[in-house]
Amino acid sequence: MQLTTTPTGKRDTATFWLSHAWLGTHVEPGVALDVADGRIAGVRTGVDAPPPGATVLRGLTLPGLANAHSHAFHRALRSTVQVGSGTFWTWRELMYQVSSRLTPETYYDLARAVYAEMALAGITAVGEFHYLHHAPGGVPYDNPNAMGEALIAAADAAGIRITLLDTAYLAAGFGQQPNRHQLRFSDTTAEAWAERASLLKDTDHALIGAAVHSVRAVPAGQLATVAAWAEGRQAPLHVHLSEQVAENEACQAAHGCSPTRLLADHGVLGPRTTGVHNTHLSGEDITLLGSSATGTCMCPTTERDLADGIGPAVALQRAGSPLSLGSDSHAVIDLFEEARAMELNERLRTRTRGHWTAAALLHAATADGHAALGRPDAGTLEPGAFADFTTVALDSVRTAGPAPRLAAETAVFAASAADVRHTVVAGRHIVRDGQHALVEDVPAALASAIAVLHG
Repeated sequence: MQLTTTPTGKRDTATFWLSHAWLGTHVEPGVALDVADGRIAGVRTGVDAPPPGATVLRGLTLPGLANAHSHAFHRALRSTVQVGSGTFWTWRELMYQVSSRLTPETYYDLARAVYAEMALAGITAVGEFHYLHHAPGGVPYDNPNAMGEALIAAADAAGIRITLLDTAYLAAGFGQQPNRHQLRFSDTTAEAWAERASLLKDTDHALIGAAVHSVRAVPAGQLATVAAWAEGRQAPLHVHLSEQVAENEACQAAHGCSPTRLLADHGVLGPRTTGVHNTHLSGEDITLLGSSATGTCMCPTTERDLADGIGPAVALQRAGSPLSLGSDSHAVIDLFEEARAMELNERLRTRTRGHWTAAALLHAATADGHAALGRPDAGTLEPGAFADFTTVALDSVRTAGPAPRLAAETAVFAASAADVRHTVVAGRHIVRDGQHALVEDVPAALASAIAVLHG
């Protein structure tokens, strides 16, 4: 029996016995995790039977999944946007309609249900790309961060961690004032955005980061202000990047360069920065992102749902850009689907197989995802890491059959969010046997919150 430990306090201790655990490189049977004060205190292998008093988790236990890119209110669009045809730009008009109806109270109700759905899917931390700041018409609430604080409270109520990526969204396009829907997104200047965002504070379960909505939405001369705000706080900085060909063309017309080059020239790229989508990139763009260690968050289910295209994830990773995953518009909330979609998209594009191992895809869904959200001490089953983990059933109709040593491959290439049996955050059982411990009826909560927005 192997034992690794770190010094811990004496309170809030527990032991979890895992029938199978993914330890970063392989599946290990019979693992005991000792937890103290919300972190893993010890990892014991070769434990063939549950120790006395241990909580038993049967299946494959993984580090908690990180959803690195979310717009919680987009969950209200699921299915309603599948009627008819169109593009990202026509979908955006429907998104604006829903966003115009949200209040801090209705946003809390919706986000609480969405984050509970994430917990049921094995997600223990979310990066919320938040730009819905003000009341319709752009009038600030009495509490200028009422909407952001509603999201923080919703994540706490659902039992998961959140990195609130407070987003600068100042313009409708290059040289264009915000349209009537975007007025509630805009602080008018990056300086005003920074002043408001500085009022938000980290908590035990919430980190405050920053985001540039896109090069379309933040004038070039104000990009450095957002980057400096994040740099001064050592906070994560995210940006929608080259999601659409039209964005590239407009940036070229306005500035004579690609969006990636514009970000590089204004100090936005770097190891704490993550580009979301990174779909339509040139070779020079890929080199800029990789050489600066700027991350890439791929959101395959949204990218295919909106007909955006397939990004060069393989080339980006080879160039030095760490990969993470997000569910973005929540066409589905399923990080296993996001992981396998990245591989399967590459297979379709190249007509070859095996671009990533299951271990590499799980790393993107866990350790690299948490790192992109400012939590390098999450995403692994190691002493000192947050005691955040999730267990996938190995006996469902999707996962039954393969040998346990192939459990990682089974999780990535066959399992779905429906196979998650347990989710633990900071040593606290948030989902037990497929039931959420804090939100009694998640489907009803979702239905009620969405019905309000659709009248």
